Amino acid sequence: MRGFLGRATLAAVLLLTPLAPTPVAAVTPAAAVTGVTPVAGVPPVAGAAAVTPAATVPRQPGAESAEPSGVAADWTPPLSTRGRWIVDAKGNRFKLRSGNWHGASGTWNGSGDTEDDANHHAGENSGRVPLGLDRAPMAEIISGFQEIGINSIRLPFSNEMIHDDRPVTDRAVAANPSLRGKTPLQVYDAVVRGLTDAGLAVILNNHTNTTRWCCGVDGNERWNAGQSTGAWENDWLFMARRYRDDKRVVGADLYNEVRRNVWDDPNWGLGDDHDWFAASQHVADRILMEADPDLLIIVEGINWTGIPVDGFAHGRPTLEPVRRLSHTLVDSGKLVYSAHFYDYTGPNHSGATGLGETSDPRYRDLSPAELTDVVNRQALYVAAEQDQHFTAPVWISEFGVGGREETGAAPRAWFENFVDLLVRADADFAYWPLVGWHEDRKGNGWALLHWDSAGHRMGVYDGDDWRAGAWSRLVQAQGRTGPVAPVANWSMLSPDHGDFVASRRMRALPDWNPGARKAVCPDGQRLLGVSHTGNRGLCTDVSTGPLANPAGVHEVVTDERHVAPGQDWASGYTKLQCAEGQFLTGYSVRGSAVSAALCTAAPAGALGTSGRTVWFDRGDNRGVSPQGGDFAYGRYKGQCANDEYLAGIAYTGRVGSSGTPDALYCRKLS
Repeated sequence: MRGFLGRATLAAVLLLTPLAPTPVAAVTPAAAVTGVTPVAGVPPVAGAAAVTPAATVPRQPGAESAEPSGVAADWTPPLSTRGRWIVDAKGNRFKLRSGNWHGASGTWNGSGDTEDDANHHAGENSGRVPLGLDRAPMAEIISGFQEIGINSIRLPFSNEMIHDDRPVTDRAVAANPSLRGKTPLQVYDAVVRGLTDAGLAVILNNHTNTTRWCCGVDGNERWNAGQSTGAWENDWLFMARRYRDDKRVVGADLYNEVRRNVWDDPNWGLGDDHDWFAASQHVADRILMEADPDLLIIVEGINWTGIPVDGFAHGRPTLEPVRRLSHTLVDSGKLVYSAHFYDYTGPNHSGATGLGETSDPRYRDLSPAELTDVVNRQALYVAAEQDQHFTAPVWISEFGVGGREETGAAPRAWFENFVDLLVRADADFAYWPLVGWHEDRKGNGWALLHWDSAGHRMGVYDGDDWRAGAWSRLVQAQGRTGPVAPVANWSMLSPDHGDFVASRRMRALPDWNPGARKAVCPDGQRLLGVSHTGNRGLCTDVSTGPLANPAGVHEVVTDERHVAPGQDWASGYTKLQCAEGQFLTGYSVRGSAVSAALCTAAPAGALGTSGRTVWFDRGDNRGVSPQGGDFAYGRYKGQCANDEYLAGIAYTGRVGSSGTPDALYCRKLS
């Protein structure tokens, strides 16, 4: 067959093809070092003393360290979300102007002596710690971040790093002698403390399973590529608990660039061992419930699926699947989605050259209008479309380009256009990478700040880096600031393959319908919509805010006990109806059939009694301009109005019917 590759050939292609690798850049000559010009309004920090690691990781609850001179933190942790915005504890917008400080997750390319720099990405051997600690005191590196306008750091780690008890080499921390003899995790602790003491926010990023360079067919393609899902979850609980007393550790970035290995693709919602949606949903709830309820949970889209050969299905799904299946966490206001974009990759291009390269356009081949359309479709729509089940902040947590020696017109134009796109969207971002090496102003030019072996710094604002203007536009862009008003929450329930209980309260109670798959709204929300088939539901707190009675009284309804005589709202159908003063917050299913309704008591006087029947067994019936979005794509759906609550579900057990929901009983809120 034309275009067919046998297994051996396919394996060779995939093993030799980097799937969206973090970039290798050209080396760079330039003029003399003149220092870094500070961004307007962000004064430089004096001093560059070595940072001494804390004796213990946790900070006492409520304790805050003194801020460095001239760098007053203008935000109050913890962070949460309101619609598409990230906000601080006072409700003020906190825009993630971030950078990636890589190295702790590894720079080794996977072959050869790990001590030989030549076997590390771009010749930069991090020594299993954040790059640059061999060349500059930690305080100097951190002050450099602040000088170029950074307020937050994505800090990669590997699962191997957590368990690595080998002390780092003296060489790896030569400019920070107090870190000698420490394990990689202890150095990571010190870096976290140094960053947060300086007022910066830290996002923990599980970058790889093993401590090596990412991201090809390298054994790190999935969260469970080289370990069990259970081990991965336990590592996350360990890390979240380790830093939970440091409130400037604000986020858990669950896994980096989930992608295909030689034989298998990841997926979004199939319920198997490669289901990234299910895995991220599960570990997110565990982190919030068992480790640290204050953390933002950051879920990156799928980076690559398919075979990168013309004629075979392949592409970069990123966040497109979120439109049809979005996360609902046990705590509303904690979910952030993320995506990565580089000029040499594309919506259907792996970024490879030579073997594995396809004829698909790269992002740099697109016009500004085409680039905007593609990035919106792949990622930014999640933040742009309000009042949807998927609405959330989107963090572009990796993007970057070569610096001084990047002479290509296409990469340069792409970077300028992409920065302008981020500015127009007022998007949260994280540049890759912040720190690099140079010798005689030559080296891996992608970083914004470089240090040579003598400790001399070369920065983006030295006057010879073409990226300086675009970077200034980005970090100084006039976006939304100040208070963000609370918004209505819209949440999808998807008990597709098992329980989908998003209520902390119900999780703490015994199983209310053993043997059935249960779906429950987050605490404070009410069920407003249900699909005819597919078992999906829609929750919200629109028009009311939190509605449940603080006492948390609930009832499981499996029959028509609360249908009053003469008030048959679905004649001939079985009706699961809540009692007066109760509203639906969940349901259970057996197979495709509805089996029970979960009814929760409302405060006295909150619920009205007049109602109407909404039929949806033969078509959608969601009203005019319904909010919440399509929560069951391709299925018939019923939905109450925003000023109503759901009081009952009707179905039929007639021959030929599968017992799926056919009608809703919608009543007015009081």
